[in-house]
Amino acid sequence: MVDVCWTAINLSAGTGGVIALAFVLSGIDRIDAAARGAYLVRLLLLPGLTLLWPVVLIRWIGLERRQRQAQ
Repeated sequence: MVDVCWTAINLSAGTGGVIALAFVLSGIDRIDAAARGAYLVRLLLLPGLTLLWPVVLIRWIGLERRQRQAQ
């Protein structure tokens, strides 16, 4: 049972890390124009984005869809 919990935690943290890194490298520029060139702030955002990855992913996908429909 403990192994299952640790596996779930590791999978969630790994998924969150990948999504947070992708968002910081490419997604944040599309969402917030003020974030362009603010590279040190992006490092500060990584832990929070890693923990809140489901919310970040849902909002990011929603914003991308709205931007595509506006074009």
